[in-house]
This record gives sequence, C-alpha cells and structure tokens, in this order.
Amino acid sequence: MSSRTCFLTAWAQSQSGDVPLADRLGALLAPLDPVAKERLLGWLRVRERADGAMLDRLLGQYAGAEIIGDEDAMQIVETALVLRAYQRAGATIDALVAQERTRSYQIDEDIVIHTPQGATLSATLVLPRTAGEPLPTAMWFTIYSDLARNREIAAMAAAHGYAGLVVNARGKLQSTDEIRPYEVEVDDTVAAIEWASQQGWSDGRVGMYGGSYTGFAAWAATKRLPEALKTIVPYVAAVPGQGLPMENNVFLNANYGWAFYVANNRTLDRETYNDPDRWSSLNENWYRSGRPYKDIDAIDGTPNPWLQRWLQHPSYDEYWQAMVPYSDDFAHIDIPVLSITGYYDDGQISAVRYFKEHYRHRPDAEHFLLIGPYDHFGAQQSFKPTQIRGYAIDPVAQFDTSEITFAWFDHVFRGKPRPAILKDRVNFEVMGANVWRHAPSLTAMSKTTQRFFLTNAVSNGHYLLSERPPEEAGTISQSVDFADRTTSDAGYYPYPILNQDPDLASGTVFASEPLAQAVEVSGGFSGELHVRTNKRDFDFLVALYELRADGSTLPLSYYMGRASYARDITTRRLLEPGAVSVIPFERTRLVSREVQSGSRLLVVVDVIKNSFHEINYGTGGTVSEESIGDSSVPLTIDWLTDSFIEVPITRISETSIGQ
Repeated sequence: MSSRTCFLTAWAQSQSGDVPLADRLGALLAPLDPVAKERLLGWLRVRERADGAMLDRLLGQYAGAEIIGDEDAMQIVETALVLRAYQRAGATIDALVAQERTRSYQIDEDIVIHTPQGATLSATLVLPRTAGEPLPTAMWFTIYSDLARNREIAAMAAAHGYAGLVVNARGKLQSTDEIRPYEVEVDDTVAAIEWASQQGWSDGRVGMYGGSYTGFAAWAATKRLPEALKTIVPYVAAVPGQGLPMENNVFLNANYGWAFYVANNRTLDRETYNDPDRWSSLNENWYRSGRPYKDIDAIDGTPNPWLQRWLQHPSYDEYWQAMVPYSDDFAHIDIPVLSITGYYDDGQISAVRYFKEHYRHRPDAEHFLLIGPYDHFGAQQSFKPTQIRGYAIDPVAQFDTSEITFAWFDHVFRGKPRPAILKDRVNFEVMGANVWRHAPSLTAMSKTTQRFFLTNAVSNGHYLLSERPPEEAGTISQSVDFADRTTSDAGYYPYPILNQDPDLASGTVFASEPLAQAVEVSGGFSGELHVRTNKRDFDFLVALYELRADGSTLPLSYYMGRASYARDITTRRLLEPGAVSVIPFERTRLVSREVQSGSRLLVVVDVIKNSFHEINYGTGGTVSEESIGDSSVPLTIDWLTDSFIEVPITRISETSIGQ
C-alpha cells in the first residue's frame, strides 16, 4: 500500500468513526518494517508543501481549459483532498512523527565537531535503539542546513541499520564560523569522518552519500582519503569551476542567487532565493544594459561577494583544483564508488568528469556509473517522475536512489551482493527502448562511432550533415552583432525535451539524411570546429538533436564553452584573427536513445549571446570586464566544412550484446 493510500485510508476512517487519526495512523505504522515506516513518516512530513506545489502546477496546467479528462480531473481532486486533509491534521501528524522517531531512535541534534583547523561543524546523529554493537556510519555532509530535513535523512540511514550522521558545512546551524562554500570541504569532511570513526557507537568505518553539493563534499573527502572512509555514493555531484558557477570556462547565471541562499544565514535564505521574478528580470536588465558581467550585482542592487571571488578565477586554476581530487589525486582513490546522474542533469558534466578522471588515473578503479533519463532532482529522488519536461520516461527507468544507496552500503560494509542493476561499470537506460544496458567503459556504450561533416550543401531547408568528407573545405559565414540586444543565440538547453514545434531559424543548422534503419545513440559526442574569425576569442554551442519524421525534436546532447579554453580548461590560448583555428570539443553530455528509422540527426552550431551567460566580445581581455563598448565591430566567423562531429552509434541489430 502506498504512503498516499495509507494516509487517505486513515483519514477517511478517522472522519467516519470514533477512533482518532493518530490511532489510525499508529495502527498502520505498527506492522511496517523500519524502512517502510520511515518512508511513511517522511512522506507525511513534506505532504503539505509537496501537494500544495502539485495542486498549483495542475491548476495552472489546466487553467482556461473547457474540458479536463477523467484521469486528470481525478488527480486534481485527489491532490486537493490530500492537501486539505493534511492541513487539518498537521499538528497531529507532527506529534506522531516525533513520537515514532523517539520510540525507534536515539537522536542527538546538538553535536558540535571541532576540526584541527579550529573550526566547528554542527551535526545530527540518529542511532537505531535496537543496535547492540557499534555500527558503520552513513554520513551526509550538507550546506543545505534544515534541522527537520537533517533528522529525516539521518533517520532513514538508521532505519537501514546504520549510524545516521548529517554534518552541516562550516558556519551553519550551531557553527559560528564564516560560511565558505566549496573552499573548506576538503578539511571539514576529513575532520568529520575522523571524528565519527572514533565515537563509541562507530565501528570505525564511514560511507558518504548524497546529491549535488553533498555529492561534491563526498568527493572532496577523497582528495585526502582518510582511512575510515570506505566508500562514497555521490549523486549528480558538482565539480566547482567545472559545471558551476562556470562550465567550460563560461560563467552562467543559473546559480547566481545560490550564494545568497546558502550563505546569507545559518540555515537557508529561501525568501531571497525563491524569487524567480527577481532573477529573471536581473538577467534581462543586465543583458540590455550592455555592462560588464562583473557589474551584474550592481545592477541587482545587492553585492554578491562570492560571484566576485569566483570571477577572479576564469581558468580551472589552483583555486578550483584545491576543492576536489585533481589529476594524480585520483590515482590513490582505491575505495569503491557508485556515481548516479541523469542525461538531463544540468550538472552531468561534473558527475561524468569524476568518473572519467578516476579511470584515467586509476584503470583498476572500482567505480560504477548509473545513469538514465533524469534531471538534477529526479536522479536524487527515491522514485523517479513518470515524465520529464514533456517526455514520458520509460517504465523500466524507475529505481529508488535511496534503496540503491543502502544496498550498495550493505554490499561494501556487510558483504551482501552488489545491487542487481549494477552489472558492469557503466549502467544506462536506453530512452525509447525501455531497456537497461551495461558496458565496461563509456566508450563501450556504443559499438561504433560515426563521423559527420558540417557541409554547406543544402538539403530539406538545412545544411547537410554528411557522412562523406568534402572534396575541399568550403565555408559558411556568420556575423554576430553583440550590440544588438533584441536578438539572442539558438540556445542549447533541453527544454522541453519533446518539442512538437521547434524553432530552427536561429544558429547554423545541419541535418543528416533520414536514417535507413533504427540506431542507438549511446555515449557522448565530440568533434572539431575549423573556423576563421576576426576576433581573438568567442563562446560557442554545439547541440545534437533527433529530428523526428513528424518534425518534432528531442535533444540528445550538447557542448557549450569558450574557444580559447577548448583544448585545456586550465590555460587560455587566444585565437589568431584571420587564421584558421581548430577547436576540439569533447566534454559533452552522455545520452542513450533509440532513434527510429526515418529520423534525422540534427546539429545546431552558434556563438553564445544571451542573457543567461557572460558575453565574450572577443578582445582577448578578461571576459567579465568586457562590455558593449567592445562590440563596435561585429564578430564574423567562417565555419569551415571540414568541421565534423563524431556520434556514438550502434545499429539496433547489434544491441543484444551486453544487455
């Protein structure tokens, strides 16, 4: 029985009889095992917020509709019913959750850990009352400090038979130190691990897990790899400086408000962060102003010292390299690792970078990757949504991230079998095929790689993406006027995923001939752009799509980055105006998709110019200091037709191997 059904049943019974809701819910909880009980308690705790958001979304989706289908109408009614019931029963539920957790666990929310560097860390510990001996520790290290959420995370670990420990970043909750996002996690995670391993309730072994910033923190600990750390399970893990706040050396606005959210107070500044009108208008105001990117906080009216600090490091330099394992650091990481991410995770480039670098520096690493059609939040959820940005997710793609994590911990700490879904190093769901596949490496995700050239021949209204190289290199010319703020680039962000009416009027668009047979595109694409430009630098995008026979598109992968850093993100190499430059790119998103016969592969190439990124005017100076005053001469660029992309393609008839 689902959590929703349990609650509705108890609520209905309490309204029609003399038995109070607390007693009804208690009777439902009594026979549940600790994990199932904790799931229900966690579900109850967040119901008002979650169902309120769901109801707003459903009502907005159908606003103005004359007719609503029976299934959709029932979903609206059920959501409204649960929300109303929860609102009326909130105090009862809060008391029940507290009572059940007190009965099942020992909870300590007043822990302060003192680090060797003289800092303090605030922590929550939850232990199962049934534990008769020291336990391995499941540790979650977070900057998203919320006491109730911390208690829930630690209680779920305790329900699985672990010492559940949530450690808050420096300066959060009871810590009075300066909040320093990213900069001190190498020190602080190691201090927390060593503290935990020495406590009486600990058997001396620690595993770290969690998503996004928490996934980053797990990797930060491996830079020094304390002896007590035996495994990590990072989800959608961030690499500071390589994914956010910049990607391939281009700063993005997507996380502009994040520093206020985590650093304005000792918990979270939700009021500031959850103001989409402020952030969207800031993007547009800055774009239209023509002012340097470093002035964006002046336009906002609130200083953003963290952005200003990050802008001092446009290369992936020692500042960023000190935050996580870098280069030879990966060679000493000899513990088992499970990484989880999604094809549409905004930070996938970071999660995959850890995986690639680990194997590059330690070929015998025990590192597994689990990836499917999820975004940044879906990859972290216990149960994945049934659709993402308008695309219906295959049923087989469902798995429980929490249960996979603790099954992995049981494998490492208790000698149980590895989770069944992890049959090889790379485990990926094929979108549209409703099947999981497994490969020993990223390159082995596909059987072959097909090279396509960006030609200047026109076919079906687009330039031809051809398997045949040109007899001689031609050109496709483009001019970009950075002073014109009424236009923007073609974009690359995969929203929606299934686009029934795509706008293909912007950028330089290339399409292949229709595919004669269905293929699987599995892996990351790469390529080389051969260009001639009048500037010393530019930022660019290359986006790969499936163009379906009905004219709709589905995004497969993309690259965005700075030409001068394409070969090496640590060192800038400016272009020579008027000369031909070869710009390789390979840090693209992984994807796996069954592409039907009759579809085409479509590639869009463009110069980045929009309100969501800093603008590279091409002077060769510090990009964040350039302004519209540097745009008196438009950027002109010739895309040479010996430019190419390489796409990992397998014919469907070959895919039975490795299933």
